Amino acid sequence: MLSRRNAMFAASGFIAIALAPRLSFAEAATATTSAAVGPFSLEPLPYPANALEPFIDARTMELHHDQHHAAYVSNLNAIVKDHPQIVDMAPLDLLENLASLPDSIRTGVRNNLGGHANHTMFWTVMKAGGGKPSGQLAAAIDRDLGGMEMLTSDFNEAGGRVFGSGWVFVTVAPDGKLAIETRPNQDSPLMDGKRVLFGNDVWEHAYYLNYQNRRADYLKAWWNVANWTEIGNRYAAARAGTLAF
Repeated sequence: MLSRRNAMFAASGFIAIALAPRLSFAEAATATTSAAVGPFSLEPLPYPANALEPFIDARTMELHHDQHHAAYVSNLNAIVKDHPQIVDMAPLDLLENLASLPDSIRTGVRNNLGGHANHTMFWTVMKAGGGKPSGQLAAAIDRDLGGMEMLTSDFNEAGGRVFGSGWVFVTVAPDGKLAIETRPNQDSPLMDGKRVLFGNDVWEHAYYLNYQNRRADYLKAWWNVANWTEIGNRYAAARAGTLAF
């Protein structure tokens, strides 16, 4: 059962992490991944924690990945102990069918699997010197979002309007059409049957050590680490109907 579920994760976009440059053995060994043993697992960051500096500092990345993301994974594995039947469903199916879950675990799965999916996407859509969009993705940005200047402005404004904690996303429809959307907490467009091209975390733990209450500065700086190669791959997968997370 567990191997089948792991295969589902790989087929749902986790391959992107496996193919990315890995941390050294020493770096991976020192990472504080407190996730409990179980079917859900936390992959190491696909780059050193300091790779995104000065835009995102190493300590923020360490805490964000090794503590916050790890906690979502640990909580999921705790839920599985008493409700092992949930691993019979692929993670994407769980997110799209939260209403079918027992009341006692629905909120826990929503928050923690949502957080796990959001962060798994998040780490892969960043890298040092992120480049710029090209090809069909660049054309879609021009067509649907008014070009890169308007995209960055509208995306940053949407992220700034999120009250409290949440995310700002660019979603992609099966026909390739793009849209900017926000969600509170660890909710995801996946829960509405949509697909995520990329997103930015606007919880304070994603930026507070470096930017304090200046979320607008963080949102503006984030574009320096947007991984347009991976985002382009995600766009192609969405058009092919194979993008899950």
